[in-house]
Amino acid sequence: MNAVTTRASAPTTLVVLAFACIYLIWGSTYLAIRFAIETMPPFLMVGARYLVAGGILYAWVAWRGEAARPTAAQWRAALLLGGCFFLMGNGGVSWAETRIPSGITALLIAMVPLWMTLMETYLRRWSRPTPVATAGLVLGFLGVAFLIGPGESLTKAAVDPLGAAALVLATLGWAYGSVHAKDAAQPPSLLQTAAMQMLCGGALAVGMGFFVGEWRAVNVGAISARSALAFAYLVTFGSIVAFSAYAWLLQVTRPTRVATYAFVNPIVAVFLGWALGGEEVTGRTLSAGAVVIAGVILILRSRARAAAP
Repeated sequence: MNAVTTRASAPTTLVVLAFACIYLIWGSTYLAIRFAIETMPPFLMVGARYLVAGGILYAWVAWRGEAARPTAAQWRAALLLGGCFFLMGNGGVSWAETRIPSGITALLIAMVPLWMTLMETYLRRWSRPTPVATAGLVLGFLGVAFLIGPGESLTKAAVDPLGAAALVLATLGWAYGSVHAKDAAQPPSLLQTAAMQMLCGGALAVGMGFFVGEWRAVNVGAISARSALAFAYLVTFGSIVAFSAYAWLLQVTRPTRVATYAFVNPIVAVFLGWALGGEEVTGRTLSAGAVVIAGVILILRSRARAAAP
């Protein structure tokens, strides 16, 4: 895809295909992660995924002649953002999926726009949330509380508390990285920026895997065909194809339209987890998920109105 395509000249068919990529592929990555970590340690899997994807993407950008020589400040920014996105974000998701179904994981990850709104308001002091955005925040957090609160009894949580805590940290990391990225030092090429962040985040995730002792569980011969295929899917489609589509969409359409993936991905993930992963979908999951997604929709609608001329 040509990154310099303008909004006015972007072919409708390509725009639709790019949205299908970020909706369907990113929505499917939650189940792919669950399959990958069946026989691969979570942090080392994440590290290998992004080192491979980042290396391929960087080589492709360099081959096209679009890579600039990164400065030290740009590498420092890539290290920070890579840590937020791929160590805390994807690493937290992968570890949490050892304890929580992929569909529920995706619903909790929908918290990211909620945290971003709060961070933009109270950390960056850009603007205070509108009444619509405030209603979205309240709905979103009520939905999350309902999803992870007491289950069949007051002494039993509906969702594993350690897994839920990991996902809260993952969403905080992704949200902070998203907000901080607006002012971070970056090369002119969005794809080179993504490749640098993947390489740094992958290296940090590998380091975390060794720190927590995952290397002891590594047995290449025991990796199943399903885990290997899921890993290949995450590298090629989840990291390279979908992110390239995402970066291109940011160039040719409004960011608030692109952000709609935040409430489509959980729907796709819950369906695939049920249809292909044998995950149970309860009335509580559907109700809580609907409330969370409604909150995200209100926030995104509020941003769209604020951005309108």
